[in-house]
Amino acid sequence: MALKPTIYKFRISLADMDRHHYENLNLIVAQHPSETTQRMMARIVAFCINAQDRLELTKGLSETAEPDIWLKEANDDISLWIEIGEPEVERIKKAARLASEVLVYSFNTKSDVWWQQSAAKFKQLNAKFYRFDWQHICQLSELIERTMDMTVTISDQSAFIATNLGECEVPWDEL
Repeated sequence: MALKPTIYKFRISLADMDRHHYENLNLIVAQHPSETTQRMMARIVAFCINAQDRLELTKGLSETAEPDIWLKEANDDISLWIEIGEPEVERIKKAARLASEVLVYSFNTKSDVWWQQSAAKFKQLNAKFYRFDWQHICQLSELIERTMDMTVTISDQSAFIATNLGECEVPWDEL
């Protein structure tokens, strides 16, 4: 019997001070059985950083042909392809062919090694790479509830997040 995803509901009050984007988001997130809470929360933060009309969480780990997050146009063209983690160079090459813009957000302890091994190849591609601080992603994942309200304020490459269980900051830097 296959394991089923765990469903989470996020009500997010988003204030992106850098882009002057303010929005209330209601996200229903299916956490794949093999996905860690840290990876799922990195997806949520990346979604908030890039929030705009038609931005969608995809099937993620359940569908290898799709990114974790994307923005598709009415004609089905992919405007934005967002990967979470440390993808292979070939996957980002494919993404760069399919989408106008490609963003990658790494988030774990392997990020530095992954970047050092592949940076030269990645720099040849039309993609941007960012790294979330692992310790801060871990702190955020400790605040998770199955149904939760979050306030996310983005400013200067940092997301300040408040929940009923506490607060934390998730900074990121460009690789």
